Amino acid sequence: MFRWYLFPIADSYLVVLAAAVVLLALLWTGPARNKLGPRRRLAVSGIRLAIILLVIAAMLRPTLVHTTTKKQSAALAILADRTRSMSVRDEVNGRTRWEAEKSALEKCAAELRKLSDAVEVKPYAFDSVAHPVEIKQGEIKLGEEPDGQQTAIGSVLEDVLREQEGKRVLGVIMLSDWAQRAYPPRDILPQTAAGRMKRVGCPLYAVRFGQPLEAGKSQDVAVTELEVPSHVFVKNELGVTGQIRIDGYMSHPVRVRLFVEDSAGKAGLVAQQSILAAKDSELTTVHFSYVPQQPGEYKLTVEAEPQPGELVLTNNRVSTFVNVLKGGLSVLYLEGTLRPEISKLRRSLDASPDMKVDYYFIDPRNIEKTRPPNMPEMFKPGKYDVYILGDLDSSVFEKSELTHLAESVKKGAGLIMLGGFHSFGPGGYAETPLAEVLPVEMHRLDRQLLNGDPRKDVQIDGPTKMVPTQLARGPDGFAMRIGATPQKTPALWEQLPPLDGANILEYKLGAKVLAETPNKNPLLISQSYGDGRVMAFAGDSTGRWWMHGYEAAHKRFWRQAVLWLAKKDESTEGNVWIKIAQRRFAPGQPVDFTMGALAASGDAIKNAAYHAEIEMPGGGRRAVTPVRGPEQTSATFRDTQKPGDYTIHLAAEENGRQIGSTRARFLVFEQDLELDNATADATVPESLASMTGGKTLAPEELPALVHKLAQDTAALDIEIEAKVTPWDTWPFFLVMIGLMGVEWWLRKKWGLV
Repeated sequence: MFRWYLFPIADSYLVVLAAAVVLLALLWTGPARNKLGPRRRLAVSGIRLAIILLVIAAMLRPTLVHTTTKKQSAALAILADRTRSMSVRDEVNGRTRWEAEKSALEKCAAELRKLSDAVEVKPYAFDSVAHPVEIKQGEIKLGEEPDGQQTAIGSVLEDVLREQEGKRVLGVIMLSDWAQRAYPPRDILPQTAAGRMKRVGCPLYAVRFGQPLEAGKSQDVAVTELEVPSHVFVKNELGVTGQIRIDGYMSHPVRVRLFVEDSAGKAGLVAQQSILAAKDSELTTVHFSYVPQQPGEYKLTVEAEPQPGELVLTNNRVSTFVNVLKGGLSVLYLEGTLRPEISKLRRSLDASPDMKVDYYFIDPRNIEKTRPPNMPEMFKPGKYDVYILGDLDSSVFEKSELTHLAESVKKGAGLIMLGGFHSFGPGGYAETPLAEVLPVEMHRLDRQLLNGDPRKDVQIDGPTKMVPTQLARGPDGFAMRIGATPQKTPALWEQLPPLDGANILEYKLGAKVLAETPNKNPLLISQSYGDGRVMAFAGDSTGRWWMHGYEAAHKRFWRQAVLWLAKKDESTEGNVWIKIAQRRFAPGQPVDFTMGALAASGDAIKNAAYHAEIEMPGGGRRAVTPVRGPEQTSATFRDTQKPGDYTIHLAAEENGRQIGSTRARFLVFEQDLELDNATADATVPESLASMTGGKTLAPEELPALVHKLAQDTAALDIEIEAKVTPWDTWPFFLVMIGLMGVEWWLRKKWGLV
């Protein structure tokens, strides 16, 4: 269609009219009649009139507009799920989701062929990414079998939108079971992608396959949890706890086994048991125990024996690692009164990686509920290296237990009793087997009643300064050397805040006083008993040192006290360590770990330099860069895509001198994301379609949707206008210049210029 339009200069016809009047008036006044004959005068006037008409036409700016209708370019994306969960048979007539999906696409082939004439149809088969597939005559070629390992719905939608950026997208048709199962970084939330689709006006048409799996519909045995301590000392009992989920095998015995692999790579079956589930999805707890005979790093695996008909076997076993420490110390700490000293003492000992502290609180007024059931076993020889008895009345113990404790000390264990209202004589220990063991004299008449007011005659009241004695400088004073250097120790003792109070103690003949009050009342007393060592500490408030900024001194004092009791005070080895918060990781999950090096005193070597490498499954190493922080040095390893065992190798040095090295293992477990839990999700497609302005569809409704999209392509028609402006073309101006040139030439020829 053609139309003419005028666009006068300055948008005013009045301006054009005025210019025309002026130009015509000038035409009327010339050329001079006395100089030209009528024919010549008519020729010049005609040329000038033509020029005036061209000027007026240019001022009116006539425009020829040509309008045509054109189909806008657009695309429709079709995304078909090709992951392993689509192989589940839960569709009508026992078909798999994959078969139902392919059938739905085949039924709309004719409509897709019609739609392809108007828009660009872009089909994809997707798993963790979208794979373009062939389409011929409306038939989409998906392939034979669904073998994708991850369903990354959010990331795939983001990728497709990014690929079609700048194009008109009619919408996205996605066919799936809609359960997102993806590892980082492909685990973008589908709602995030849906929000972007809403912003660009791209509706999502969601077609769902599969049914939510009901209990009993699947057959599977899975190890869901495995709990073991992070470390244990050699020849100590290691407890292993696992949880087993059983579906589809009610009242069928399932054998569960524990495998142990030592640091040399030698593995073997060490324990097994059979379990029964009374109902589907029931969690059954299994307990195993194992006593490692050699130090090193052990790999523990709990495996549920595969059952007939199981489809998923990757969840039948779970593995982890545990460190079996050489020469480590096992410490038992018992308390009977809740007081600030407890937390600070435990924190100081827990800071030592070579000490494992078991803590129990026993209320003397409620013994039955707070007393550990395995208490008789705790005091037998060889169970613990060091015993710490806090403010705990002797009434909580049976006589046989204290007899065993005395025997353990005699055979080499260490024992320290802390001050308190119910320690030493006030706690009734004068008439127990510990009366002979402890380095203090105790009397029956010192007894403090459990519910009575504290006796002031057996306590030192008020702030009490702790002063090392001359004997503390000898071999028995190892615990008192709390300074970073021997020269700094005396000044540090002067700076430490006083204790809140203490017990009044009377040391035995032959015992050694390591610390006392300014008034010469003994505070810390030591002696040997048989092959063991014993301490009596009258104080109960060394935590005040920690609270006043002397945390390092507190840690050093208690670590060295325990080392002395365990006869480890002459050790000079450094200790390089690695700490990993967990030992099992999903593929792609980053592994964070910290590292450090300790001097024999237990102090951190702050200027240590570290070199760390990760040994990959199957061989090869990757270096990681440690990052020094204000409190600790840490590193992160991210290349964990491959399942298997990984080993961290760490070496430390100080000022170019090798301190030591260590290693730690972790594993990236193999997981069948798609079939481990193949439940279809009915809520996700509803919410995503609603967010984007689309809709959810049953598979049989897909042909009707494609037909409707084909019918609605009229909305893609757009009008395109083409404008022709002859007044600003070169022929127009060439004619005008030519007329002006002819007019000037004639006037020149006829003698008018």
